[in-house]
Amino acid sequence: MAPRLARLKLLLAFSVGFAVCTACVVLTGASRSPVEPIPQSELDVYYPGTESLAPDEMRIVALGTGMPSVRPKQAAACWLVELGNGDKFLFDIGSGCHERLAAQKIPYDYLDKVFIGHLHVDHMGDLPSLWLGGVVMNRLEPLRIWGPSGGTPELGTAHAMELMEKMYAWDIGTRSGVVDFRGGELQVTEFPFDGINAVIYEENGVVVRSIPAVHGLDGAVGFILEWNGLKFTYGSDTIPNKWFVEHAKGSDVAIHECFLPPTLLVTKQGFAPQEALMVGTQGHTAPEQFGKVMAMVKPRLAIGYHFYNDFDTEPEVRDRVRKTYDGPLDLALDYMVWNVTKDDIRVRMSAVDEEVWPSPPLKKKIAPDTGSAIAFSKFTISGALPLTEVVQPIFDEVNEKYGTKVEPLFK
Repeated sequence: MAPRLARLKLLLAFSVGFAVCTACVVLTGASRSPVEPIPQSELDVYYPGTESLAPDEMRIVALGTGMPSVRPKQAAACWLVELGNGDKFLFDIGSGCHERLAAQKIPYDYLDKVFIGHLHVDHMGDLPSLWLGGVVMNRLEPLRIWGPSGGTPELGTAHAMELMEKMYAWDIGTRSGVVDFRGGELQVTEFPFDGINAVIYEENGVVVRSIPAVHGLDGAVGFILEWNGLKFTYGSDTIPNKWFVEHAKGSDVAIHECFLPPTLLVTKQGFAPQEALMVGTQGHTAPEQFGKVMAMVKPRLAIGYHFYNDFDTEPEVRDRVRKTYDGPLDLALDYMVWNVTKDDIRVRMSAVDEEVWPSPPLKKKIAPDTGSAIAFSKFTISGALPLTEVVQPIFDEVNEKYGTKVEPLFK
């Protein structure tokens, strides 16, 4: 009996071992095809331009999460929201964020809706770049802008955009007669800053509402986007306020500023203690304040932003948030990506292609209106070297290749 029992034990051990080894092969991925790509669902990184959105899915990309002084690691405030119906929205367009937006490889005609929370440069500083740079990046649709009124008309979004167009008259004058300038049109919608949960946009099943914020001057707001049963809330800049707490409830994702604590503003940024206290808690929201707000809102996911997120600052900010909030939490960095459905919120980092080129135009370009160009003076023309023997063959080559009849300006 002993030899038979020994053989049975050996057979059992072999069977168990085979099962374990088989499981190991599956778990380690050794059975994956050597020629097929890794399924998107298994990737821990987001590759822009390669991933479809489901009809019921929202994707949020952090394009600017830092302070007013931008740095290579973090641009100023900007958040991209993409929906499964094809719509794309930009909330704030702060300094330095256009570079991150370009890395998302989205045709510029789809990037035509910008919602500005207030007129600080770190929340709208890259608007001129998106507007006029977008024209030469093949945007042929008007750029649509929503922003709040101010305490006086001169402090509102409409006046700021009017002045921006005047400021860039030289830029407009050089481009409008050279390229298809349809994307240079601005369509500005100014709404009352004191509207409470007021609808400011309603198209294609998407509703965007504004809520007042307490920051800087009259004329700061946050936004709530609702679509297909999903709710995204973005506070832009504000100290804790009753409107955010009341109307952000039920959010799948709630984004609110979470500034550096005053102690770090003193030790890391050189603030005087009085400055640090006033800026860090009365002009912005300290981590403990952020946590308290989120404890009242109770979103599926709370996201804090608007601080230099480094190896030595993140732990302290997180610890301070945890004094007042114990729910789901992310502290944002540029290029973080959240895919949101009713069942799941998945977070990854976006890959960055530093040699990205703009996408081709989505519709046929038309010849530029040369009559709108501002003419050179006789003085400037007198300094031009036409180099006809070099330039004319270039024109001949292009005209022959593309069937055009373009002549050099300088001869």
